Amino acid sequence: MSEAPHGAPIKTPGQLIAAVIAGFAVPIVIIVLLAYYVDNTTRTGAGTDELSAQQVAARIAPIAQVNVRDATAPRVYKTGEQVYQAVCSACHASGAAGAPKFGNSGDWAPRIAQGYDTLWKTALSGKGAMPPRGGTSPDDYSDYEIGLAVAYMANHGGASFQDPPRPAPGAANAASGAAAAPASEASGADANAAQAQAAAAAIAAIPQTASAPAAGGGAQSADASQAGKALYQQVCQACHAAGVLGAPKFGNKADWAPRLKDPMDTVYNYALHGKGQMPPKGGSSASDADVKAAVDYMVSAAK
Repeated sequence: MSEAPHGAPIKTPGQLIAAVIAGFAVPIVIIVLLAYYVDNTTRTGAGTDELSAQQVAARIAPIAQVNVRDATAPRVYKTGEQVYQAVCSACHASGAAGAPKFGNSGDWAPRIAQGYDTLWKTALSGKGAMPPRGGTSPDDYSDYEIGLAVAYMANHGGASFQDPPRPAPGAANAASGAAAAPASEASGADANAAQAQAAAAAIAAIPQTASAPAAGGGAQSADASQAGKALYQQVCQACHAAGVLGAPKFGNKADWAPRLKDPMDTVYNYALHGKGQMPPKGGSSASDADVKAAVDYMVSAAK
């Protein structure tokens, strides 16, 4: 019994050529498709977006910016909502550090019962974990603008406060707080204390009067002071404004006194290389000179 002969699948030279090409082409196509699939798979690991346009722009953004204003032009005041979004929302949006949560009537009820004037003076002078003026200076926001933010938050918590009276053109920031102070003697004393703190913060924030030494040993220049203030607002304020993780609060002499017993070179070294919960340079990529300028800015506010 004989078996049927088996025929070869490749019978012509053309079929042989086609088989050889397919043997090379098909694996190459499969490899290309797999590489394309892997390259376009969504990746969510840390650092996968470091080359995105937003990340690159953030890394190359200048630390300090020049803001040229006409000193004779009438001041344009921020609204209460704008001040809240820029300053107060850091704690009041989530109720961090015991701050009354925005829109929570239960949190705001006992505060509202104290009256608007008391709330305004508390915002100016600070209380508990909240630094005076939310960690800002009168150069950043006037007493009037802080008062607008207080009314904005309180009214969203169930109050019906009126906005504070708008200061007259050319009036000093402290005058707006004095105009809103109640007539009683005790309240007047509290208002004077708040104004004194605001004046001290304003003097410390003026670059020409900064007395802390610069890294080179001479008087701190105006440019260095502005760079230090800018870095504080962008990086350091996250912890130093409210004293998070044991950081000395901005403008709090008691917190800064034990730190200032050390030489300034030691204080600079802590800021540059980190200490405790604070990472080197506050986790930023700022230059050593700008970090030292930020230290000078905070130290000058605590003297």
